Amino acid sequence: MSTGVIIALIVVVAALVAVAAVLVVRARGSHGGHGLKRRFGPEYDRAVARHDGDVKAAERELGALVERHGGLRERPLEPAERERFEARWTAAQERFVDSPREAVVEADRLLAEVAGARGFPAGDQYEEQVAALSVHHAGHVQGYRRVHRVAQTSTGAYGTGAGAASGPAAGAPDTEDMRSALVEARALFDDLIASSGRGSERHRVQEAEARERSGHRPQLGFHRHQTKEG
Repeated sequence: MSTGVIIALIVVVAALVAVAAVLVVRARGSHGGHGLKRRFGPEYDRAVARHDGDVKAAERELGALVERHGGLRERPLEPAERERFEARWTAAQERFVDSPREAVVEADRLLAEVAGARGFPAGDQYEEQVAALSVHHAGHVQGYRRVHRVAQTSTGAYGTGAGAASGPAAGAPDTEDMRSALVEARALFDDLIASSGRGSERHRVQEAEARERSGHRPQLGFHRHQTKEG
């Protein structure tokens, strides 16, 4: 083998090694540091707080979530399927006026069903479902956690004995807690039923127009994507 051929082979091998190194660096960048912060947004900050400021531990946790759920492909909803989910959410909001606890429980149940329909882990695997949602809907998954927590607390706050009718136990969510949780959860619901990163805008416009014609006005501040008091 001539010297020229050997040199050419060395150059080719060196080039392949350099390309492989670049690919490895890019892959690591997408799962660590700025890549994770960009992907997870508020979930990144929550993870760091959960680990008492230990950034490396938080990034290991988030990196593991990406490895486990990053390859999930969301199944698009059929138009009729989306409309059924939207109708149920609207009904839950309207029910809130007279039965806030039931409305919150229904919203929690509905989010689990919509996520399952989109291809996320089933609703009976709540922790795993939330973990997958945090990878793909990091900006709004906290609303699901909150409404789930409020739903669980509110259903367990009332007993069945003689004193059950006297009201919620100490520490149970009040009406404002439940309303606020429902509003925050709506952001994730809109994300899940979206066909292109936005909610079913045409449906909401038609719904608003129907309310306007009937003289109906939304109650208790249920505005889309509202997470704070206006």
